[in-house]
Amino acid sequence: MEALGPTELRLMQGLAQQVMAFDPALLNGDATLGELAWVWGNTFDALSPFWRHRLWFEGERLVGWGWVRLPFRVARGDGTFRSSDTAVMPWQTQPDRRELLSGILAWYDEVAGSADRTFIVQSVDQPAQAIAARHGYVFDAEDGGDEGDWHQFNARDLTDIPTPRLPEGYRFLTAADVPPPAAAQAHRDAWGSANLTDAAFERVQRTWPYRPDLQPLIQAPDGALAATAIIWLDEATRTAEFEPVGTHPHHRRRGLGAALQLHGMHLARAAGATRMFVACRAAPAHPAARALYESVGFREISHDLPQIKRA
Repeated sequence: MEALGPTELRLMQGLAQQVMAFDPALLNGDATLGELAWVWGNTFDALSPFWRHRLWFEGERLVGWGWVRLPFRVARGDGTFRSSDTAVMPWQTQPDRRELLSGILAWYDEVAGSADRTFIVQSVDQPAQAIAARHGYVFDAEDGGDEGDWHQFNARDLTDIPTPRLPEGYRFLTAADVPPPAAAQAHRDAWGSANLTDAAFERVQRTWPYRPDLQPLIQAPDGALAATAIIWLDEATRTAEFEPVGTHPHHRRRGLGAALQLHGMHLARAAGATRMFVACRAAPAHPAARALYESVGFREISHDLPQIKRA
């Protein structure tokens, strides 16, 4: 296929909606409705030349997909480079067609060539774990260990949400209240990264189902944006997802992260959501994010088991 475009993305998001309705614990990393929108929107301009994808259908029904990101090295706007020397593959199948992972992995071998390849299975997905082993994959002890970069998927219902409290002088805004470059800068400040250009953020804003009124922000007393999050609302399943969430380093340890999430959950409930989801780093060496989400009521429903296959 040609470059992964909006039409294919919507099909993949539609599969995410179906899996969410069946069992959200079976959603894979970067395969939720919100993660697909965020990753595709903010990396398309820089990384799409390194993408390969394939969709599997039964009649008109999408039953599986794979999205390979080949090794790359590209320049950032600040003169530095971002790079990866391994292939990575987000993937998803219908819950009743998990055996398709075997064909997806065979195709992955073809397109990854001589690169080491990685992908993720979920802790609750034993059929996928068995298929990965049959194709020569082993648990990635480095990435999946106590100091690794693996994530867990968390959920909570929206029936009982505490009232958020901000320090004096801070106030809530949304992206509808600020120019797009300011909202993009808030993300760059929070994550210390130049990857999200203004053009990339504008693409995110054009990606379904982004809504500026569901991008909550916190403004500091000096007028700077101190924290940001995006909420992706799936009206069909009445679920909402945080992706991403971040606080400017100068404004951390003041309760802004918790306040932003509670405020965001109130916004999501007002928009029709009944459940909230978020993924976070979960390795024991990186406890801050997990502790923050647990403090506002999130609980783990699954976690990553990173897999690796050497070329």
